Formats: sequence, structure tokens, C-alpha cells
Amino acid sequence: MTYVYSDQTAVLGPLATYAEPHAYDLCEAHANRLSAPRGWEVIRLAPDPGALAPNEDDLVALANAVREAARPKEVDEPVGQAVEVARRGHLRILRSTDV
Repeated sequence: MTYVYSDQTAVLGPLATYAEPHAYDLCEAHANRLSAPRGWEVIRLAPDPGALAPNEDDLVALANAVREAARPKEVDEPVGQAVEVARRGHLRILRSTDV
């Protein structure tokens, strides 16, 4: 939903693709119950049914994200011991004792 005070108009349309200061994403139940102040016009834009279904690019991107999340992470294990040599707030500076 977005609105323009100067035109006294509220527009209900598809979900926003980027953030705008005067735009709000509403669930279907709230979008159906929306009412505007007296004298305002409410314009309801019907969503394109073809745009709602996932396309092949969406499915490939989802599959790639799942593969990446399932890939084992390489973690370098620390060798030896470390000694705290300084501290600033919650941050610590450590030095290895193996040097």
C-alpha cells in the first residue's frame, strides 16, 4: 500500500520490491479490510497471476542457496595456546604462545 496526501488516494498493489518511505506491505487479510479516510479514494491494483508463480530462475537460485548452505564449512583450527595481551571493551587482542 502506498498513499499520496495531496491526491487523497491510497493504492493497494503488489508487494514492494524496494523500500519507500510511504509504502507498506500488507498481508491479504489486512489489504482486503483496508479503509481510507472520508473523501479519500482507494485504488486496488490486481496482481498479475503470472508474476506470482515461481519461475525457473527463482528455482535455480533456491537450489544453489540450499547447496551452498549444505556444503561443509572449512574451519582453521587454532594451533597452540593464546595469551590475552590487551583488551578494549569487549574486544581482546590475543598472541600465540607458539611464536
